[in-house]
Amino acid sequence: MTHIVRHAGSADVSIIVELMEDARAWLASNGSDQWQYAPRVDRIQAAVAAGSAWIAESDHRPVATITIDGNADPEFWTWEDDPDSAMYVHRLVVNRSAAGRELGTALLDWSSRRASAAGLRWQRLDAWASNEDLHRYYQTRGWTHLRTVRLPHRGSGALFQRPAGAQTGTGPDLVEK
Repeated sequence: MTHIVRHAGSADVSIIVELMEDARAWLASNGSDQWQYAPRVDRIQAAVAAGSAWIAESDHRPVATITIDGNADPEFWTWEDDPDSAMYVHRLVVNRSAAGRELGTALLDWSSRRASAAGLRWQRLDAWASNEDLHRYYQTRGWTHLRTVRLPHRGSGALFQRPAGAQTGTGPDLVEK
């Protein structure tokens, strides 16, 4: 099955919020404390305005979102990490209706190709520090855990990276529109 990946527009902000809310509820039902706060609509709107938020569609229905940009979180990525050498993944969410098909993996591969095409060395993300299942997900897809930064005001902080251009070769085909 082929999925369409397109830039999110202003009308998609509510779709991204809904995807995140659904993921938040599913995580809570599975005992995870990840994302147990309301989505930051201001950050989603800023990502949409900057052209860094994307929507994946299946049969013309939004089923996933990903934001990719050069914005390294300064609380996590230090000058020693050479933050400008990477593309950063934020808010990767796959709706439960599309779960189990490796759509998230395909989106990570797609964004890795974009990072490589931009001449960057790394693809990076920070994951929820307590979600060990999520850590394993990334590690089995070629990501290296660099360190975990624990901050009293944040739940995220497990830092991962992989070389830009790295591919798993799994998941559905993605066509960028």
